[in-house]
Amino acid sequence: MSNEKIKVAITHGDVNGIGYEVIFKAFADPRMLEVCTPVIYGSSKVAAYHRKALNLPAINLNSIKSGVEAHPRRINIVNCVDDNVRVELGRASEGSGLAAFQALERAVEELKNGGVDVLVTAPINKKAIQSSSFNFPGHTEYLASSFSGTPLMLMVSDWLRIGVVTGHVPVKEISQNISQDLILEKLRILNDTLKNDFVIRRPRIAVLGLNPHAGDDGLLGMEEKEVIQPALTAAKDEGIMAFGPFPADGFFATDGVRKFDAILAMYHDQGLVPFKTLAFSSGVNFTAGLPIVRTSPDHGTAYEIAGQNKADEQSFLSAVYMAIDVFKNRKMNEELKANPMNKVDSGVQDSDE
Repeated sequence: MSNEKIKVAITHGDVNGIGYEVIFKAFADPRMLEVCTPVIYGSSKVAAYHRKALNLPAINLNSIKSGVEAHPRRINIVNCVDDNVRVELGRASEGSGLAAFQALERAVEELKNGGVDVLVTAPINKKAIQSSSFNFPGHTEYLASSFSGTPLMLMVSDWLRIGVVTGHVPVKEISQNISQDLILEKLRILNDTLKNDFVIRRPRIAVLGLNPHAGDDGLLGMEEKEVIQPALTAAKDEGIMAFGPFPADGFFATDGVRKFDAILAMYHDQGLVPFKTLAFSSGVNFTAGLPIVRTSPDHGTAYEIAGQNKADEQSFLSAVYMAIDVFKNRKMNEELKANPMNKVDSGVQDSDE
């Protein structure tokens, strides 16, 4: 594999939140420039405003026109946002939403053209960013429209991985959006990403039920019997080791959670509430199922602490590290497919070992 450092595209997110703070703190350690070449998509002027508000040491940003020009030993920034955007720390605004979209749009464009290798997104405010150009519930759906593939929101920590069948869907619409085909599709994506992106040879996947107590044998709902179980049977017929459906409440209360390489939840909060309870400080939001690598910290804009120098950069750092690792794993798998004889020395994990 090439030893050339990976170019990490970083969108500044909502300029009224903690995006610049976690970016600055993550790259305050000069050793990070040995790990990757950062390319921030945002505004030098806005970045300077945040540095001053946070009372952080001066940070030298290398202004470039595109990721192609990125200096491997500098923190690079592509100015793609109106410098006159008004920063109003701690609140959503039309201007902050537009600035978030402009940075995302430019980073995605360069990701498509090969100017950068991976994408790490700082948090956005999903309402503020809405416009005629961005009419999506979040990053995941926007990226799905920009690249071929079906996305899967996957929350990842050192020991826990949770994907969701339905993402940003209102609670009252969850049941009608869940189908056997959709569950099977998400299981395929999850199984593939565990193998290719996380290098687990025979992944074991736990699937949660939709209803309390996984339906209690039909007493509290029939989705487990009529939708989820048939999807699991079909998945096993394809060689996917999927088990369940498990009652969601009891599942996370036992050590059984550690027996699986990943968990597939039926809806957003069913998966993200336990994940953020157990792994919030270092958790990462990874968009599986797309040809590009995108990660994000598992927190939001945190308006309530914006500009106060209280944000923890660990989740953002984990997002950078994970993007790099997944990119390298995909490259390794490409090389193994091109030369299968190298597989013996690949160090591939096996969940049964």
